[in-house]
Amino acid sequence: MTMQPYLLILDDPTSQLEPISAEDFLAVLKKINSELGTTIILTEHRLEESFPLANRVAVMENGNIICDGNTKEVGKLLKKSGNKMFLAMPAPMRIWSAVKSDSECPVTVSDGRKWLVEYAEYNCLKQVPIKKVPAKSGEIAVNVSDVWFKYEKNGTDVVRGLNLTVYKGEFIAIMGGNGAGKTTTLKLLSGLNKAYRGEIKINGRISILPQNPQALFVKNTVREDLQEMLKDIPKEIRNNKIAYVTALCQLENLLDRHPYDLSGGEQQRAGLSKLLMLDTDILLLDEPTKGFDAEFKQMFGGILNNLLERKITIIMVSHDIEFCAEYAQRCAMFFDGNVVTEGIPQDFFSGNSFYTTSANRMARGIISNAITVDDVIFSCTGKSSEKPNNIQIPELIEMQKKEVSEKSKKLPLWRKIIAVVSGFFAFLIFTYATKITDLSKSVNSSGITDSGKKQLKIYVIMIVELFILALSVYRKSEPSLKIQTPREKRCLSKRTITASMLILLLVPLTLYIGIYYIGIRQYYIISLVVLIECMIPFFMIFEGRKPQAHELVITAVLCAIGIAGRAVFFMLPQFKPIAAVVIISGIAFGCETGFLVGAVTMLASNILFSQGPWTPFQMFSMGIIGFIAGILFKKGLIRRTRISMCIFGALSVILIYGGIMNPASALIWGNETLNIKIIMTYYLTGFPMDLIHASATVLFLWFGALPMLEKLDRIKIKYGLID
Repeated sequence: MTMQPYLLILDDPTSQLEPISAEDFLAVLKKINSELGTTIILTEHRLEESFPLANRVAVMENGNIICDGNTKEVGKLLKKSGNKMFLAMPAPMRIWSAVKSDSECPVTVSDGRKWLVEYAEYNCLKQVPIKKVPAKSGEIAVNVSDVWFKYEKNGTDVVRGLNLTVYKGEFIAIMGGNGAGKTTTLKLLSGLNKAYRGEIKINGRISILPQNPQALFVKNTVREDLQEMLKDIPKEIRNNKIAYVTALCQLENLLDRHPYDLSGGEQQRAGLSKLLMLDTDILLLDEPTKGFDAEFKQMFGGILNNLLERKITIIMVSHDIEFCAEYAQRCAMFFDGNVVTEGIPQDFFSGNSFYTTSANRMARGIISNAITVDDVIFSCTGKSSEKPNNIQIPELIEMQKKEVSEKSKKLPLWRKIIAVVSGFFAFLIFTYATKITDLSKSVNSSGITDSGKKQLKIYVIMIVELFILALSVYRKSEPSLKIQTPREKRCLSKRTITASMLILLLVPLTLYIGIYYIGIRQYYIISLVVLIECMIPFFMIFEGRKPQAHELVITAVLCAIGIAGRAVFFMLPQFKPIAAVVIISGIAFGCETGFLVGAVTMLASNILFSQGPWTPFQMFSMGIIGFIAGILFKKGLIRRTRISMCIFGALSVILIYGGIMNPASALIWGNETLNIKIIMTYYLTGFPMDLIHASATVLFLWFGALPMLEKLDRIKIKYGLID
């Protein structure tokens, strides 16, 4: 507010505030709106206090606004349409809608209390029965005795002399103000923190759903996170259990999303589903209903009842008073690091003036023991609202199982044998070539000797073996990763075809003119022209779709990674990760980006090391590797698998980079007219270095390609850089 805004946008601001603080916060919002005239757009799941403050309400479902109006109009529309969003309406509205009455719909607790007094004058209210709490099992699950804890040695105690006993199969809800020590207590019970005084005894296996569920996510999709929990059990059992928790937590449409891209409530559900995959005895829940809509809260309550039937102990920290009153068996108030009072929900909330439900404040003094909406409705009508008290789930359910990925056809045995044999011979030749350090027997003053010609034949055989390896492992079937380009999208766009023509025609033409007309030593001019020609496809893209700045930032970062990689390995000739980074760029963002990253990386990194006549050739050769990688991936000829990318990396470095730079070296350093003899000489002497470059590219792609592509996928999804 120090910025004096005209508009204030607040996203679930009270979700982690205890009730009194939440009420104070909303009161401040009311003053800001009424006294300063500031427009406020507020999204909320806790509507008891915030709903009456609004002069306009919009209800959203599946990305669309389904009704819009003042509070009473919206309530009536939701009730009339039978939409389950009505469950989120304030308690007075839900009670009024369940009771036949000609009175005006109440919205606030005060209006609801006036309506209830009027209703009681003409109707007989029934007594609310005391809810039966299951008898304690006698077997203690958690026992805390005189526990003290502080985060710093000289700091203040957060937990002070805590004593708490929880029995097996019991559901206890712990409430209290922010900073009272509730979350710290859960961490002590789970073993994340250790008390410096006192004793904690745990009887059984324990699981915890933290306040921030992102701490539970370790994979790139919700589906993979669920699989990770049961990776050591048979596939059929694992799939059944995943199907079970997916249906239970309503995750069907979220399985292929990254957990960090989910909303707060969806993350809570995904985190809960991970815990339900485990066989646990004690479940610790820290603000589990935060972000849940009213419908899923009922589902969640049924899930907890189901767990209680299995004798699982539940200890929940929550500010959601309505939920605790409805489902908990015992409630405890935390204050100043200790439990100050506890009891069954009806006694606990009926005897509390501040920490109590809207239904209790509305009915206090009129209906005894009424703490929930159902209690008041029962007193008025003799019936309870229909809702699931338990979610009955069989151990194995018959439903369509969504596999993690489409199955690819397995390679036939004969192709596997060819792949192994060709790879083995290619490796033998590689080992042979890297041991050749004396080139005097292969090359003399007149060119290549007979020994050198034999070596060239061996190198050609190695390249052929690599091609055979690539063909033997190539599959036409759809890949296992959904991020592979679908068949229907493998046609090159007009923009890409135009860019290909510009790059493949203009850049070689520029190099030719530079060599024979400008002079190879004028490499600064040639490099600048090549750089401009690299940018032409991007200018075309910008004109077409007006990309945002973050696309340029990502391209610049990829160039920076390549430059930094070259600097890190500067002491190892030709052992550089640049080609790997360029290939990854082409696969992730397309052929134009691949070319630009390759060309700019070589230009910029040569500023650090040494510019020279070789710079334009390096720019073109490395750029064309990224360009071809993007095109082949788009056409489905490169798969996002280690083996496929590594084979392409090795071949591209030997054939493309070496195929351009070796003749370029003859142009730069040779003093005589080029002929096939001179070119072959440079190929022969450069081949061992090309093999080192290829091995480095394979190494970096093998260990770095998939993790880096996963991160780039996250960026593409997050910033909308995909079709």
